[in-house]
Amino acid sequence: MKRITEITKRDILDLFRNGLEINEFFDTKTVIYHYFGRIEEIAFLKRMYDLGNMPSTDSRYENAEQDIWQHTVNNDDYPYCWVFEDERFGLQNGEDEIYLKFLCEVFHPAVRYEKGYWKEFLAEINRLLQNDGYELYPANKVSNRDVYGWRVYQKEENALFIPYSQRHAKEIKEKKITLSIKKKARNQIYQFLERNNIEYQATTETGWNYNTTVAVDVFDDIRQFYIPKCYNSKNEYIETADLHDFILANSPFCVLDAIEFFYRHRSSDDFESQINSILRLNELPLKLESGKISNVIDIQMSKNSLLSVQEAGLKELLQEATKYYDENNLQIAVEKLWDAFERLKTYYCSPTIDKKKSANKIVMDMSNNQQPFIDLFGKEFHELTLLGNNFRIRHHETTKTDIQDKRHYKYFYKRCLALVSTAIQYLDGGSL
Repeated sequence: MKRITEITKRDILDLFRNGLEINEFFDTKTVIYHYFGRIEEIAFLKRMYDLGNMPSTDSRYENAEQDIWQHTVNNDDYPYCWVFEDERFGLQNGEDEIYLKFLCEVFHPAVRYEKGYWKEFLAEINRLLQNDGYELYPANKVSNRDVYGWRVYQKEENALFIPYSQRHAKEIKEKKITLSIKKKARNQIYQFLERNNIEYQATTETGWNYNTTVAVDVFDDIRQFYIPKCYNSKNEYIETADLHDFILANSPFCVLDAIEFFYRHRSSDDFESQINSILRLNELPLKLESGKISNVIDIQMSKNSLLSVQEAGLKELLQEATKYYDENNLQIAVEKLWDAFERLKTYYCSPTIDKKKSANKIVMDMSNNQQPFIDLFGKEFHELTLLGNNFRIRHHETTKTDIQDKRHYKYFYKRCLALVSTAIQYLDGGSL
């Protein structure tokens, strides 16, 4: 896929070549950040490219590594950021996946210069990429430092955020979702949220400055959906604006609402990881991911799994399926996931490899050439294909068996997800 325009690529190249203007202590200055970070340029490129087997553009040398060393180390006569315009590296005219993977490597903890302006450059690059529908995001951690992946950018600024208790109101009412949070865990959650309850100065529409706190904002957010209450010493359920009482003496689902809203006002990058540590420590089967809490059993596609998907169209469909499932829109979620399944089968298609051969290659890779697993996964690919052909998975297909029971949609989704989420871990020779 080639969604990133030459305009965006030019702007990113200019950013590395000419620097970024930032405001610092009431002054504006231009800062530079080298794309290869704290390591040598050749060492950086070798993290992604087999330079020894790539051609040289200088007839005196056998391969790209010798060529590049001559012109960047020995003579240093290549222009700065030459690699972005060198056709051998596929950054100027190649697929989006190549370009995005390169940018992710720029900000890898083993590469980036932690004391440099990498965060400012990352923010500006994301601003540019989002115009073309992509973003870089912290997909993993190594040595407690973020490792960035790329994903399709889903703009949600105009969408109303719905907290956990309201997203799952029907299931909670019907007791399909139950939860208990012990006092010890509630105290830990409260202490953490209180540390994030920073005071800051806000401005009214008329220009009046006043002091407020994150907790005040969170309670204002909650009031869009319900009146925040708690149980008092007389066991009366009364209105409150006290964070301690709201967390310690309220429905456990309201506690989850508070966590999600605090995340939206967070001031630190490790909010998510610290909350998840508290949840794990207290053996609560929950996880905060991208600002929403899910039951660990229902988390759709792990960050590590999506990180391995290097084909933009497939990744976009998987992200959309996860999004719709989380919103309880099961019909669209199943449709998007089945579209992803069909696209997965074409992953290795080329002029010499058709859809059937591509799917067979995926099955072989998943099976590690063991016949029982070849039979297992081959049968599952075949049966899921039959399900898609016989049932009305895509809502515009009117000649198939209709799906009227919501529980059947959940079955179709989870069965397809089990195969797809396993298969994508093996794409391009990947493994866990």
